Amino acid sequence: MRAIWKGAVSFGLVNVPVRLYSATENHDVQFRQVHREDGGRIRYRRFCSIDGEEVSYDDIAKGYETEDGDMVVLTDDDFADLPSRSSKEIGVTKFVPADQIDPMWLDKSYYLEPDKSATKPYVLLRDALESEQRVAVVTVSIRTRMTMAILRVRDGVIVMQTMLWPDEVRAADFAAVDEQHATRQEMDMAKMLIDQLAGDYDPAEYEDDYALAVKELVRAKVEGGEVRVSAPEEEESGEVVDLLAALSRSVERAKASRGEAPSSGGGQGSTVSKSSSGSTKKAAPKKSSTTKKAASKKSAATKKSAAKTAKKAEKKAS
Repeated sequence: MRAIWKGAVSFGLVNVPVRLYSATENHDVQFRQVHREDGGRIRYRRFCSIDGEEVSYDDIAKGYETEDGDMVVLTDDDFADLPSRSSKEIGVTKFVPADQIDPMWLDKSYYLEPDKSATKPYVLLRDALESEQRVAVVTVSIRTRMTMAILRVRDGVIVMQTMLWPDEVRAADFAAVDEQHATRQEMDMAKMLIDQLAGDYDPAEYEDDYALAVKELVRAKVEGGEVRVSAPEEEESGEVVDLLAALSRSVERAKASRGEAPSSGGGQGSTVSKSSSGSTKKAAPKKSSTTKKAASKKSAATKKSAAKTAKKAEKKAS
């Protein structure tokens, strides 16, 4: 494991330098959105919903949507004025009985590892929490935002679990449940069922059968040759891989250099000259011999360049 945060636990005059590690990881099955026909990855672009233009990361800001649906754009200066802390201290505010902390309030879990020089105070805090059957309520700043958390002991290691704020836990308001109660006979039968299924919890007895089934399905398809290799993404160098596309663009550029009209749906290099009013210009008057020679040389150079591009693309495609 790699530490994601370094700081110190502080209670009273005791300071314990520690490193923070994620205590859990997600093994849920992950899928990609692909084209059904060829297995190509689906890519998304960032477009503005108002002008329809693609937006670069530099032009993206944070917006807060009000209850009325209005959008308030917040700048870096706005966030600079908000309360934030980058403290590296895990400050203990209270030691409370462990049974007072409802599991519903707990969020993410982290292991705390002491520095080699802080092993003794770390062990002191661990043993004190265990012997008193209490947890430490602390404040900690993760990613510049202060949050509440608790410190408890699990398998001889201090675990920090961040907590939700009180307004983030919803109240259960189900009137129909409050109005009904089980009869004595129903309770006796329920107790009998509980006794029959009573036992100790062993995590090894449970497994994610869905994830295992998906992995087995994928393995069978791989062994059966049902694999679609996605085409490599176009490199930023702009080198053309598709031979037909290279030839098509070369032809259009050659036509443009001769002043000919491009084919319908021509390549990237094709253009149509228009007047300021938007109408297409008429054919230009005949060129002089000097102009013709220059155009001839330019055309020959263009054809030569096109031939090289096509040859290079064909070689790479083979």
